[in-house]
Amino acid sequence: MAVVRQFQGPIDLHAHSSVSDGTETPAELVRAAAGAGLGTVALTDHDSTAGWAAASTAARAARITLIPGMEFSTRVQYASVHLLAYLFDPADSALLAEVTRVRAARLSRAEQMVARIGMDYDLSWDDVLAQTTPGATVGRPHIADALVARGHALNRSAAFADILHWKAGYFQPHYAPDPLHAIELVRAAGGVPVIAHPATRGIADVVSESRLKTMVGAGLFGLELEHRENNPEPTARLYELATRFGLYVTGSSDYHGTGKPNRFGENTTAPEVLDRIIAEGHGSAPVYG
Repeated sequence: MAVVRQFQGPIDLHAHSSVSDGTETPAELVRAAAGAGLGTVALTDHDSTAGWAAASTAARAARITLIPGMEFSTRVQYASVHLLAYLFDPADSALLAEVTRVRAARLSRAEQMVARIGMDYDLSWDDVLAQTTPGATVGRPHIADALVARGHALNRSAAFADILHWKAGYFQPHYAPDPLHAIELVRAAGGVPVIAHPATRGIADVVSESRLKTMVGAGLFGLELEHRENNPEPTARLYELATRFGLYVTGSSDYHGTGKPNRFGENTTAPEVLDRIIAEGHGSAPVYG
């Protein structure tokens, strides 16, 4: 059966609410997306689907299409690789168990980092919790916000460039599955997996041609190549590999409200790619406003 888009307009498939490290609630995010002129937005909070219900209600009211999603934390050695997952079943037991393990590891990592930072700066775990909403996936952005609130950094970006930079000595990794396993889990849960901003920092170095080929065999759908943080040279290489392996290319803002300078619609996804995502995703359904 052919996919029929309910509404026309720009398509942005990567956005974060206060359920993870965005600054707006899921409903506020959806209203902001509609106000920015988008026709479709995906809610992709880190390792969480807790915002889906509120975002769905807001999408219907705002007459915008919502693609339920998540940004799944994965890792290749010490390099973090984020996997965007769309239209999967949030109750799938295997996927839920792995996401729960990742969330617990992120929380433990954050607590340990704050303890280290607190030895040199006036910062406590309560300061970090004050920057979160109940049930949020706590991570380094919340530590950054706490550092800003305490006057130790000008903004999030400055905190990441200084105190939260790995060279400062406070950083430590957390558990995350290999992206190949994550892709398998997402597909088994009826979802559609896309590697987020794969040409940033060290990610492009670990996504070798052979590794990418293996991921494609496991069900990788595409690469988010239109993203402000992708570097030009590896992006060009990945475009070539996407063509060779038949991968789809997406574009997104990676919107975080005031948490990042990224703005809705600064990069978008082609309608035919969204059609394909909807055709392949069967774990959950788009919400048509």
